[in-house]
Formats: sequence, structure tokens, C-alpha cells
Amino acid sequence: MPDFVVYPHPALSRAATPRPVDEAMLEAGDRLLAAAREAQAYGLAAAHLGENEPLVVMSMASDPAQRDYRLLYNPEIVAVAEETASGPEGSVSMPGIEVAVQRPVWAEIAYDDADGIRQRERLEGFVARVALHEIEQVNGIFFLSRVSRLKRDAALRKFDKSRRA
Repeated sequence: MPDFVVYPHPALSRAATPRPVDEAMLEAGDRLLAAAREAQAYGLAAAHLGENEPLVVMSMASDPAQRDYRLLYNPEIVAVAEETASGPEGSVSMPGIEVAVQRPVWAEIAYDDADGIRQRERLEGFVARVALHEIEQVNGIFFLSRVSRLKRDAALRKFDKSRRA
């Protein structure tokens, strides 16, 4: 299993600064893609490897059982639906913990491909949820900040207990 940083590692609260796609980003992308494949993750941000790169990898397949990975350099959220839905979310940096999070039902995102060409896509449902989760992580926002204090405290207690067991 890849060596993921564990919450509350400082890398998870650092925002990565967008920049033109360069060799360091491409190499980080290779590491991130390999980690996602090995962990069978829906998505990962470079922060999960302790790296401060504006980069995510995510499966673009609408079926969560499939993995169709794509690297998104300098990803950003352009627009989101007003309508939201609740769904379970977790993190490789907090294994074993899932919390219901309200997210928009669709999102329009922009990102650079490996050639530095800007792309724009509208994503829906589960794929939109994954994109929003990982792009927020690139911006230093860990998914627990999207839930109530009660849910966050319960998740943290459960995580602490699981780490002591």
C-alpha cells in the first residue's frame, strides 16, 4: 500500500499554488497515478502523498466499480449546482472513516492536461463528488471541514480509537 500521510498531517491543510505544468508536476502525477491504482482509490490529491502540487488523479467513470483514471493539473471548480445531495466520503489519510457530506449534484471543473492545455468539463453525481472532494484537498480543505462539528468530532473519536486498537 502506498505511504499516505495520516490526518492531521500538515500537507492536508496546505493549498498548492497553480503554475504551468512542468517536469516536477508530471513526475508527481506518475507517483499519484501509481498510488491511486495500487489503493484502488476513486481519487487522490498530491497532498495525500505529502506533496504540495496542484494535482489530482481521479476516476472519470460514472460507475464507482470502474476505474478510468485521469490526471488533472491545476484543477479548479468553475461552477456548481445549487441542488445538493448527501453521500459518504472518506480519505486514504483517515482510513476506515466515512462521513456523509452534502455536495452539489454537478460541478463544472477546469484543469490542465499533461501538455498544459486547459480543459473544461461538467461532471455529475458521484464523479462530481470525487472531483469536488479532491480539488478542495488541493486547496488545503480536508473533507471533515464540510460537516457539522458533531459529525466531525464523532469521526475524529472513531479514528483515534481505531488507531489505538
